[in-house]
Amino acid sequence: MTELAQYINGYFGIPKEEIEKITPFFQLTTLSKGEYFLKAGRICDQLSFHKSGLLRVYANSEEKEITQWISYQGYFVTDLAGIIFNKPSRYNIVALADCEFYTINKTDYHNIGQHIPQWHLLEKLFIARCFTLMEDRIFNLLSLTAEQRYHQLLQQHGELFNLVPLQYLASMMGMTPETLSRLRKKAMK
Repeated sequence: MTELAQYINGYFGIPKEEIEKITPFFQLTTLSKGEYFLKAGRICDQLSFHKSGLLRVYANSEEKEITQWISYQGYFVTDLAGIIFNKPSRYNIVALADCEFYTINKTDYHNIGQHIPQWHLLEKLFIARCFTLMEDRIFNLLSLTAEQRYHQLLQQHGELFNLVPLQYLASMMGMTPETLSRLRKKAMK
């Protein structure tokens, strides 16, 4: 069973027979370090399950780049505004390391429900999961101190601190690189 099949089974509880109908729609794809999964202004035409590597999801503001998320193994990658509503993305998604994905194209994504009756339930659960993760991130940015956000990221995704430039992590946590540096020094004492 592929990582994708294991994830679908574990998260959604879909029986193996149904998973075997879903996984053929996903093809193994790769992206080399520095290549873009998606560029701002373009419409996303794929949904990918992240098998390996690192991606940075970021937007450009007038003054700086803002890292929205660092994606790695076990996450889905897409721009929901594009794949669902056909809207151009505000985000760039670039590979920070060589990546592998299980990818479904937009046409198959929209047609898969004709072949798999449970697909619409899976899609609803997937979008609900994305929404609740985003709600949690917003709540944490608004309610936690910079120090609390740092400790939370360190606890939940500590490996990123050895793999990703610290300015990207600082941006993702809503702080300056200087604040992150100060917090790291404080934590080492």
